[in-house]
Amino acid sequence: MQESMLFLMQAFVVAIFIIAIILVTQFNSFFSMGLVLSAVVLSSVGIYIGILVHNMAFGIVMGGIGVIALAGIIVSNNILLIDTYDLLIAEVKNPTLAQYREVIIRTCIQRVRPVILTKLATILGLLPLVLGINIDFVNFEITQGAPSTQWWRLLSVCIVYGVLFASSLTLLVTPAALMWRAMRRTRK
Repeated sequence: MQESMLFLMQAFVVAIFIIAIILVTQFNSFFSMGLVLSAVVLSSVGIYIGILVHNMAFGIVMGGIGVIALAGIIVSNNILLIDTYDLLIAEVKNPTLAQYREVIIRTCIQRVRPVILTKLATILGLLPLVLGINIDFVNFEITQGAPSTQWWRLLSVCIVYGVLFASSLTLLVTPAALMWRAMRRTRK
């Protein structure tokens, strides 16, 4: 168990480091990289809420894999939002605070559907595992509490509750942080 925990911790640190390098090269901005990675870190609150709601113990292997998988999901949605914002703001010469606000609103309107649909697909796809439901398509049986679902349940709870919590971060906190940066830029 100690070896598994050490391996998963190292894998998480390496994954975050690689994500950080890719984000800095893509956005050419440490602020955007920090914004995306803060959403990854803050989404772990959703994991703990899910574990508490389902009264589960945190398992190192499946919980750790769930945290790493969640990081990939959260990063992709924040990249969509920030990249669209960067493309739209590049079209404006010497933007004012009102133009920044308009671009942030346009970004959110354009990207709310893809963000919600990817999160909804993830949640609905993992919901049978969260509820402990096993669907046997060969014998046309639906059972609850099968051994196969018990193994994967912690992983799915981590991802589902992390995605639910991160939805608010992506759709509310990220635009608010972008507006904060815009307000700082227009003051200078």
